[in-house]
Amino acid sequence: MYRGFNIQCADYEIQNNYYKIGSEIQNAKKEEIKIKFQKYLIDNETLSGNDIMNEWFPKNDYHIFLSHSHKDLKLALGIAGVLKEVHNLNVFVDSNVWLNSNDLLKIIDNEFCKNIDSPTYNYDARNYSTSHVHMMLMNSLNSTINTSEALFFLNTPNSISAKEVIRQETFSPWIFAEIETSKIINKITPERLFRKTKMFSDFEKGYVALNESSDRELQISYELELGHLTELSSSEFEEWVNSKFISPENALDNLYDYKKLRNILIK
Repeated sequence: MYRGFNIQCADYEIQNNYYKIGSEIQNAKKEEIKIKFQKYLIDNETLSGNDIMNEWFPKNDYHIFLSHSHKDLKLALGIAGVLKEVHNLNVFVDSNVWLNSNDLLKIIDNEFCKNIDSPTYNYDARNYSTSHVHMMLMNSLNSTINTSEALFFLNTPNSISAKEVIRQETFSPWIFAEIETSKIINKITPERLFRKTKMFSDFEKGYVALNESSDRELQISYELELGHLTELSSSEFEEWVNSKFISPENALDNLYDYKKLRNILIK
Protein backbone atom coordinates (compact mmCIF):
# COMPACT_ATOMS: atom_id res chain seq x y z
CA MET A 1 0.00 0.00 0.00
CA TYR A 2 1.19 3.48 -0.88
CA ARG A 3 -1.50 6.06 -0.07
CA GLY A 4 -4.89 6.37 1.61
CA PHE A 5 -7.71 8.84 0.97
CA ASN A 6 -10.66 9.98 3.08
CA ILE A 7 -13.20 10.70 0.35
CA GLN A 8 -16.05 13.05 1.21
CA CYS A 9 -18.57 11.69 -1.26
CA ALA A 10 -21.98 12.09 0.39
CA ASP A 11 -23.37 13.98 -2.61
CA TYR A 12 -21.53 12.07 -5.32
CA GLU A 13 -23.98 10.52 -7.78
CA ILE A 14 -23.27 7.40 -9.80
CA GLN A 15 -25.03 6.55 -13.05
CA ASN A 16 -26.88 3.21 -12.99
CA ASN A 17 -24.80 1.80 -15.84
CA TYR A 18 -21.65 2.15 -13.71
CA TYR A 19 -23.37 0.41 -10.79
CA LYS A 20 -24.24 -2.43 -13.16
CA ILE A 21 -20.63 -2.67 -14.36
CA GLY A 22 -19.34 -2.72 -10.78
CA SER A 23 -21.85 -5.39 -9.75
CA GLU A 24 -21.02 -7.64 -12.69
CA ILE A 25 -17.29 -7.44 -11.99
CA GLN A 26 -17.63 -8.09 -8.26
CA ASN A 27 -20.23 -10.88 -8.52
CA ALA A 28 -18.56 -12.83 -11.32
CA LYS A 29 -17.33 -15.77 -9.22
CA LYS A 30 -19.73 -15.82 -6.28
CA GLU A 31 -21.86 -18.80 -7.25
CA GLU A 32 -18.87 -20.74 -8.56
CA ILE A 33 -17.14 -20.38 -5.17
CA LYS A 34 -20.26 -21.48 -3.27
CA ILE A 35 -20.70 -24.63 -5.35
CA LYS A 36 -17.03 -25.59 -5.05
CA PHE A 37 -17.06 -25.02 -1.30
CA GLN A 38 -20.16 -27.15 -0.74
CA LYS A 39 -18.40 -30.01 -2.56
CA TYR A 40 -15.26 -29.37 -0.51
CA LEU A 41 -17.22 -29.86 2.73
CA ILE A 42 -18.60 -33.18 1.54
CA ASP A 43 -15.18 -34.51 0.51
CA ASN A 44 -13.26 -33.47 3.63
CA GLU A 45 -13.72 -34.17 7.34
CA THR A 46 -10.84 -31.88 8.34
CA LEU A 47 -11.01 -28.45 6.73
CA SER A 48 -7.91 -26.66 5.47
CA GLY A 49 -7.90 -23.02 6.50
CA ASN A 50 -5.56 -22.19 3.63
CA ASP A 51 -7.82 -23.86 1.08
CA ILE A 52 -10.86 -22.03 2.46
CA MET A 53 -9.09 -18.66 2.31
CA ASN A 54 -7.90 -19.31 -1.24
CA GLU A 55 -11.40 -20.22 -2.42
CA TRP A 56 -13.62 -17.99 -0.29
CA PHE A 57 -11.34 -14.96 0.05
CA PRO A 58 -9.32 -15.08 -3.19
CA LYS A 59 -6.29 -12.82 -3.47
CA ASN A 60 -6.14 -10.80 -6.68
CA ASP A 61 -4.30 -7.71 -7.85
CA TYR A 62 -6.14 -4.46 -7.15
CA HIS A 63 -5.20 -0.83 -7.64
CA ILE A 64 -7.60 0.37 -4.92
CA PHE A 65 -9.03 -1.08 -1.70
CA LEU A 66 -12.45 0.49 -1.09
CA SER A 67 -13.46 0.70 2.59
CA HIS A 68 -17.11 1.57 3.12
CA SER A 69 -20.26 1.12 5.18
CA HIS A 70 -22.38 -1.80 4.00
CA LYS A 71 -25.20 0.74 3.70
CA ASP A 72 -23.15 2.35 0.92
CA LEU A 73 -22.71 -0.85 -1.09
CA LYS A 74 -24.49 0.56 -4.15
CA LEU A 75 -22.31 3.69 -4.07
CA ALA A 76 -19.18 1.54 -3.63
CA LEU A 77 -20.10 -0.69 -6.57
CA GLY A 78 -20.88 2.37 -8.68
CA ILE A 79 -17.49 3.90 -7.90
CA ALA A 80 -15.80 0.57 -8.68
CA GLY A 81 -17.68 0.50 -11.98
CA VAL A 82 -16.84 4.05 -13.06
CA LEU A 83 -13.16 3.70 -12.12
CA LYS A 84 -12.94 0.45 -14.10
CA GLU A 85 -14.81 1.81 -17.11
CA VAL A 86 -13.11 5.24 -17.28
CA HIS A 87 -9.59 4.52 -16.00
CA ASN A 88 -9.33 0.69 -16.07
CA LEU A 89 -8.64 0.71 -12.32
CA ASN A 90 -9.30 -2.56 -10.49
CA VAL A 91 -11.15 -1.82 -7.24
CA PHE A 92 -11.61 -4.19 -4.32
CA VAL A 93 -15.04 -3.91 -2.65
CA ASP A 94 -14.73 -6.12 0.42
CA SER A 95 -18.43 -6.74 1.03
CA ASN A 96 -19.02 -7.99 -2.49
CA VAL A 97 -15.82 -9.52 -3.82
CA TRP A 98 -15.44 -11.84 -0.87
CA LEU A 99 -18.64 -13.55 0.08
CA ASN A 100 -20.13 -12.41 3.34
CA SER A 101 -18.35 -14.19 6.18
CA ASN A 102 -21.76 -14.91 7.72
CA ASP A 103 -22.61 -17.02 4.65
CA LEU A 104 -19.42 -19.01 5.16
CA LEU A 105 -20.18 -19.41 8.87
CA LYS A 106 -23.69 -20.64 8.14
CA ILE A 107 -22.44 -23.32 5.76
CA ILE A 108 -19.79 -24.52 8.23
CA ASP A 109 -22.12 -24.38 11.24
CA ASN A 110 -24.86 -26.34 9.49
CA GLU A 111 -22.32 -29.04 8.70
CA PHE A 112 -20.31 -29.19 11.93
CA CYS A 113 -21.89 -27.23 14.78
CA LYS A 114 -25.43 -28.53 15.26
CA ASN A 115 -26.38 -30.41 18.41
CA ILE A 116 -27.13 -34.10 17.93
CA ASP A 117 -30.87 -34.78 17.51
CA SER A 118 -31.62 -31.05 17.76
CA PRO A 119 -32.01 -28.17 15.29
CA THR A 120 -30.02 -25.89 17.60
CA TYR A 121 -26.31 -25.14 17.47
CA ASN A 122 -23.63 -26.08 19.99
CA TYR A 123 -22.46 -22.87 21.68
CA ASP A 124 -18.79 -23.84 22.01
CA ALA A 125 -18.61 -25.22 18.48
CA ARG A 126 -20.15 -22.00 17.13
CA ASN A 127 -17.61 -19.87 18.99
CA TYR A 128 -14.81 -22.03 17.58
CA SER A 129 -16.03 -21.77 13.99
CA THR A 130 -16.59 -18.01 14.30
CA SER A 131 -13.06 -17.40 15.57
CA HIS A 132 -11.61 -19.31 12.61
CA VAL A 133 -13.71 -17.56 9.96
CA HIS A 134 -13.05 -14.10 11.39
CA MET A 135 -9.32 -14.85 11.54
CA MET A 136 -9.38 -15.92 7.88
CA LEU A 137 -11.30 -12.81 6.88
CA MET A 138 -9.00 -10.44 8.78
CA ASN A 139 -5.89 -12.10 7.40
CA SER A 140 -7.24 -11.78 3.87
CA LEU A 141 -8.31 -8.16 4.39
CA ASN A 142 -4.85 -7.24 5.65
CA SER A 143 -3.20 -9.02 2.74
CA THR A 144 -5.35 -7.18 0.19
CA ILE A 145 -4.76 -3.80 1.82
CA ASN A 146 -1.03 -4.53 1.75
CA THR A 147 -0.96 -5.41 -1.95
CA SER A 148 -3.36 -2.67 -3.12
CA GLU A 149 -1.66 0.57 -4.11
CA ALA A 150 -4.24 2.90 -2.56
CA LEU A 151 -7.04 2.79 0.00
CA PHE A 152 -10.20 4.85 -0.45
CA PHE A 153 -12.47 5.33 2.59
CA LEU A 154 -15.99 6.43 1.59
CA ASN A 155 -16.95 9.13 4.07
CA THR A 156 -20.75 9.49 3.96
CA PRO A 157 -23.60 10.06 6.45
CA ASN A 158 -24.00 6.27 6.52
CA SER A 159 -20.48 5.83 7.84
CA ILE A 160 -20.08 9.00 9.90
CA SER A 161 -22.15 9.66 13.00
CA ALA A 162 -22.73 13.17 14.32
CA LYS A 163 -23.43 12.03 17.87
CA GLU A 164 -20.22 13.54 19.18
CA VAL A 165 -17.99 16.31 17.94
CA ILE A 166 -14.64 15.90 19.66
CA ARG A 167 -14.40 12.17 20.33
CA GLN A 168 -16.20 9.88 17.95
CA GLU A 169 -16.26 6.15 17.56
CA THR A 170 -16.94 3.20 15.29
CA PHE A 171 -19.23 0.25 15.96
CA SER A 172 -17.87 -1.72 12.99
CA PRO A 173 -14.89 -3.92 13.93
CA TRP A 174 -14.15 -4.47 10.23
CA ILE A 175 -13.94 -0.79 9.27
CA PHE A 176 -11.95 -0.11 12.43
CA ALA A 177 -9.52 -2.90 11.56
CA GLU A 178 -9.16 -1.75 7.95
CA ILE A 179 -8.41 1.85 8.91
CA GLU A 180 -6.01 0.81 11.68
CA THR A 181 -4.20 -1.51 9.27
CA SER A 182 -3.89 1.31 6.74
CA LYS A 183 -2.30 3.45 9.46
CA ILE A 184 0.36 1.01 10.68
CA ILE A 185 1.11 -1.01 7.56
CA ASN A 186 4.46 -0.46 5.86
CA LYS A 187 4.05 2.01 3.00
CA ILE A 188 5.61 0.93 -0.30
CA THR A 189 6.22 3.41 -3.09
CA PRO A 190 5.46 2.02 -6.57
CA GLU A 191 8.64 1.48 -8.56
CA ARG A 192 7.44 3.80 -11.30
CA LEU A 193 7.63 6.76 -8.93
CA PHE A 194 11.35 6.14 -8.34
CA ARG A 195 11.40 7.37 -4.81
CA LYS A 196 10.74 6.00 -1.37
CA THR A 197 8.29 7.35 1.15
CA LYS A 198 7.70 7.29 4.86
CA MET A 199 4.61 6.43 6.80
CA PHE A 200 1.59 8.66 6.20
CA SER A 201 1.91 12.02 7.83
CA ASP A 202 0.15 12.39 11.14
CA PHE A 203 -0.01 16.16 11.21
CA GLU A 204 -3.78 16.37 11.26
CA LYS A 205 -5.57 14.35 13.92
CA GLY A 206 -9.24 13.65 13.94
CA TYR A 207 -11.71 11.11 15.20
CA VAL A 208 -14.83 10.15 13.31
CA ALA A 209 -17.61 7.74 14.06
CA LEU A 210 -18.82 4.95 11.84
CA ASN A 211 -22.02 3.10 12.64
CA GLU A 212 -22.72 -0.13 10.80
CA SER A 213 -25.83 -1.16 12.69
CA SER A 214 -28.98 0.49 14.00
CA ASP A 215 -30.06 -2.60 16.00
CA ARG A 216 -29.88 -2.46 19.78
CA GLU A 217 -27.65 -5.50 20.07
CA LEU A 218 -24.20 -5.92 21.52
CA GLN A 219 -22.14 -2.96 20.33
CA ILE A 220 -18.48 -2.46 21.16
CA SER A 221 -17.08 0.91 20.16
CA TYR A 222 -13.55 1.77 19.07
CA GLU A 223 -11.96 5.18 18.65
CA LEU A 224 -11.24 5.61 14.96
CA GLU A 225 -8.55 7.96 13.71
CA LEU A 226 -8.53 9.10 10.08
CA GLY A 227 -5.78 11.70 10.40
CA HIS A 228 -3.37 9.63 8.31
CA LEU A 229 -5.75 9.61 5.32
CA THR A 230 -5.60 12.46 2.81
CA GLU A 231 -8.95 14.23 2.53
CA LEU A 232 -10.54 14.41 -0.89
CA SER A 233 -13.73 16.43 -1.36
CA SER A 234 -16.62 15.25 -3.49
CA SER A 235 -15.84 17.87 -6.14
CA GLU A 236 -12.13 16.95 -6.16
CA PHE A 237 -13.00 13.28 -6.50
CA GLU A 238 -15.45 13.97 -9.33
CA GLU A 239 -12.91 16.17 -11.14
CA TRP A 240 -10.30 13.40 -10.93
CA VAL A 241 -12.74 10.70 -12.10
CA ASN A 242 -13.79 12.80 -15.11
CA SER A 243 -10.22 13.59 -16.20
CA LYS A 244 -8.48 11.73 -19.01
CA PHE A 245 -5.42 9.57 -18.35
CA ILE A 246 -3.38 7.19 -20.47
CA SER A 247 -3.32 4.29 -17.98
CA PRO A 248 -4.55 3.20 -14.52
CA GLU A 249 -1.13 4.04 -13.07
CA ASN A 250 -1.18 7.48 -14.69
CA ALA A 251 -4.59 8.13 -13.10
CA LEU A 252 -3.23 7.30 -9.64
CA ASP A 253 -0.04 9.31 -10.20
CA ASN A 254 -2.13 12.33 -11.13
CA LEU A 255 -4.11 11.95 -7.90
CA TYR A 256 -0.91 11.80 -5.84
CA ASP A 257 0.49 14.88 -7.61
CA TYR A 258 -2.77 16.79 -7.25
CA LYS A 259 -2.71 16.31 -3.47
CA LYS A 260 1.10 16.87 -3.35
CA LEU A 261 1.72 13.45 -1.83
CA ARG A 262 5.04 12.45 -3.36
CA ASN A 263 7.60 12.65 -0.58
CA ILE A 264 11.27 13.59 -0.72
CA LEU A 265 13.62 10.67 -1.32
CA ILE A 266 14.56 8.91 1.91
CA LYS A 267 18.00 7.34 1.91
